[in-house]
Amino acid sequence: MPPPASAYPPPEAHPGQAPPGRHGPPGPPYPPRSEAPWSEASGTGAGDPEPWGPPAWAAEPPDRDPAPGHHAASPRPRSAAAALCLVLGLGLLGGAAAGEWINHEPGTPQLTAAEQSARTFGLSRGLWHSTPVNTFFPATLHSAAAGPGGAARTWTRVGVAPAGNCADAFDPLLAKVLAPAGCVRLLRATYTDATSSSVTTVGLLVTSTDAAGMRKLSARWSSQHLDSRADLIPRSVAFAGTPAAGFGDKQRASWTVGIATDLPVIVYAVSGFADGRAVPVPQPVSAATAKGATTAPGQSGLGNDALALANSLDTRARAAAESLTVTPSGAPR
Repeated sequence: MPPPASAYPPPEAHPGQAPPGRHGPPGPPYPPRSEAPWSEASGTGAGDPEPWGPPAWAAEPPDRDPAPGHHAASPRPRSAAAALCLVLGLGLLGGAAAGEWINHEPGTPQLTAAEQSARTFGLSRGLWHSTPVNTFFPATLHSAAAGPGGAARTWTRVGVAPAGNCADAFDPLLAKVLAPAGCVRLLRATYTDATSSSVTTVGLLVTSTDAAGMRKLSARWSSQHLDSRADLIPRSVAFAGTPAAGFGDKQRASWTVGIATDLPVIVYAVSGFADGRAVPVPQPVSAATAKGATTAPGQSGLGNDALALANSLDTRARAAAESLTVTPSGAPR
C-alpha cells in the first residue's frame, strides 16, 4: 500500500540520499561523535545474471516430400513432441498459479484499509532498532531549491547522539506537553551547512501511545498554536570539535515540530548559527520562511534549514515504516 500522507511536504531527493543544500559542493563530513546504538542492517546484492546460452535442442529440419515409391514417415514423433510441450506448459501455468496462491495466503482474511493502517502503526514502533542509522541520518543531504529564494542547500552530518529515552531531551514545558504520547526512543543528529555557518539538530521521537492519542496531541498542538510558542522549542545537540560545538539553548533560532496522526512518531528540527551567537528572538519555521521575512533567522535561511531537514527525516521515517509491513514478495506481512 502507498505510504500515508506526510505531515511535511516531500523533499527533493538527492540520488541515493534525500533533501536540501547550499551553493557549492559540501565540505568533508565530520566523523560522528558517537556510534549509532541501533542495529546497522546490511545485505549484499545479487550478481548479474548469466547470459542466455544457445538452445539445448537442435532446430527441426524442414518438411520434405517423401521420395517416389516410398511411404511418408509417420507423424507420431512430431505429435508426441507437441503433447510434451502442452504438458510442460500446463505445468508451468500450474506452478505460477500455486505461487500466486501461496503469496496471497487465501486462508488468511485480507486486511481492510483500516486494519492495514492499524498494523502499520503498531509495527512502526520497532523502526528505531530495525533501521540503519544512515537511513534516518545520511552523512550528506542536498536539495537544489530548499534555501531562501529557491537556492541550493547542502548539509553534512557532524554527529549522531546515542538513542535515548527522552530524559532531559526537552525543556520542561515541552516535555510536559509531549508526555501523553510517551517515549519509546528518541533518535537525534546534528548537521552543518556547506559553509559551516549554520547548524541544525533533527530528532525522531517514537511514541508509545495509540493512534487516538496521536490524533489528540496533534489536534491540541494545532488548535492552541503551540507550534509558534518560543517556550516550546526542542533542544539542540552539540558535538565538541565540530561547528556545532557551541550549539546550546541560547543559540536556537528557528524550529519546527511535526506530530504524525498515522504513525507513532514526532519529527522535529531546530537550527542556529554555528559561530555560537545568541538569538534573542527565535522564530518558528512558518515565520522565518515567510515571504519578505527580515529577521536574522529568516534572512540567513535558518528556517529553511530546519524545515528541509525535518522534511527529509519525516520522509525517511515513513519509508522505513512502510518497509516493515511488506514482505520481499510485496505481500503484506
